[in-house]
Amino acid sequence: MKTIIGVRFSEVGKVYYFDPGQLELTIGDNVIVETARGVEFGEVALGPKNVEKFNKQLKQVIRRADEKDRKKLGKNREKQQEALAVCEEKIVKHNLPMKLIDVEYTFDGGKIIFYFTAEGRVDFRELVKDLAAVFKTRIELRQIGVRDEAKKVGGLGPCGRPACCASFMGDFQPVSIKMAKEQNLSLSPTKISGLCGRLMCCLNYEHEHYREMRKKLPRNGVTVKTPDGDAEVVDTNALTGRVKVKAELPDGSFEMRRYELAEIKIKGKREKAVAAAEEVVVEIDEEMKSLLDE
Repeated sequence: MKTIIGVRFSEVGKVYYFDPGQLELTIGDNVIVETARGVEFGEVALGPKNVEKFNKQLKQVIRRADEKDRKKLGKNREKQQEALAVCEEKIVKHNLPMKLIDVEYTFDGGKIIFYFTAEGRVDFRELVKDLAAVFKTRIELRQIGVRDEAKKVGGLGPCGRPACCASFMGDFQPVSIKMAKEQNLSLSPTKISGLCGRLMCCLNYEHEHYREMRKKLPRNGVTVKTPDGDAEVVDTNALTGRVKVKAELPDGSFEMRRYELAEIKIKGKREKAVAAAEEVVVEIDEEMKSLLDE
C-alpha cells in the first residue's frame, strides 16, 4: 500500500503524483517539490490516497511552502513579464517566424521557459544565445500547438462561457468529426470549431451517451410497434430518449406522433418474417375465395 498526492503547477494544469512522506497534506496546500524541470512550487489538487499498485517511482515532497516561498513565486511572476518583453524584442531583431505565447520561470530560477507557436520548424539558436546573455541562466524555447495556445491565453468560447481548456480541463481528450456526426450536429467548421480552430472539446462530453443511446434507439425508416399500432420511425432524440413516428390513419392519411423509447417495440427479423407470412396467407385466401366465387 502506497500513499500518493496529486500536485498541480498551474490553475488548470495537468496533475502530477508525488509521495507526501510524513507530511499531512490536504487539497489546497502549497508544496515545494522536485520535478524534471527543477524545484517547483505547486498546489495539492488531490488529497492523500492509498493505492495498492503504482508502477512509477515517485519523488517525495520536499516541504510545505511558507510565506517566504509565496513571495519568491510572486517575484518570479513579475520577472516573467519583463522576460516576455525582452524575448519579443529579440524575436523581431532576428526576424524569426514565431509567435511568443507565454514565459515561465522555474521556482528556483534555474531555467526560463519560453512558449511559442510557429507554422514550421524555427532555427532559434542565435535567439537562445542572446537570451542567455541577458538573463544569465538556462533558456528553453518550447514550441506548442494551437490547443495549448488557447489553454494558456484563454477567452470565451462559442457558447459565451470561458474556454473549457483554460478553466477546468487538465488534459486534452481526443475529439473526432465522427462525434459530431453521431450527435447530428452541423459539420460546418464555424459551428463545431473552438477558439483554437480545432474541433471543440465539448463534442466529447456527451459522446458516450449518444453512443449508448444509438444502440437502443431505432433507425429512421424502421417499423415499430406503438400503443396505437405499427408506425414508421421518422426521427429520434438521443437526449430525451423520444421517438418520432409516422402513423397511418384509417382514412389513408398520416399523422406524426412522439413516444417514449419504453413505449415502443422494435420489430425484429422474426416478427417481420411472421408478419410477411401472414400477408401471404391472406393473399392466398383472397385468391382462393375469388376462384371459388367464379
